Amino acid sequence: MFEDKPYKNKMLKTIEVFSKELGSLRTGRANSNMLDLIKVDVYGQKMQINQLATITTPEPRTINIQVWDVNNVTMIDSAIKKSELGLNPQIDGQLIRLPIPNLSEERRLEMKKMVKSMGEKCKVSIRNIRRDANEELKKTLKLKDISEDEEKKYGKIIQDYTDNNIKLVDDKVSSKEKEIMTI
Repeated sequence: MFEDKPYKNKMLKTIEVFSKELGSLRTGRANSNMLDLIKVDVYGQKMQINQLATITTPEPRTINIQVWDVNNVTMIDSAIKKSELGLNPQIDGQLIRLPIPNLSEERRLEMKKMVKSMGEKCKVSIRNIRRDANEELKKTLKLKDISEDEEKKYGKIIQDYTDNNIKLVDDKVSSKEKEIMTI
């Protein structure tokens, strides 16, 4: 018997990962998700900043990081500087302020290309999941576990999942591009 649910869940997971990646991209406004991809080497392991401090955005162009352990301030500072975010932390005791500079037109266009590329990778993943589902459908038909009518029905269901998720990716990409290009 063929199950379409695992493939639907894989596609949803792909969209979820893509959304998280998009959220971590730096646009012109402060967003605590920007720091999600930064790992800090403390206590003998790599940890996310939100596991070491309280992150707030008091203003549209500022992120405050209230570090819980004073010994971690320099580690967090250097991890942010090494990241590709291009931010310059300002330390004030256990508080790290991250002013978010305006993006140049050139940087905006670069980021727009990055978003498009990320969207394409996500769509390729979704299509690969569809291909896997179709291959399994053919195998189950060959084994006579399902009829040709059922194969067509499930094939259409998988195609619908694919089309809907690809449209969702396209919508997210265009929305993020608008956000990036807005000054």
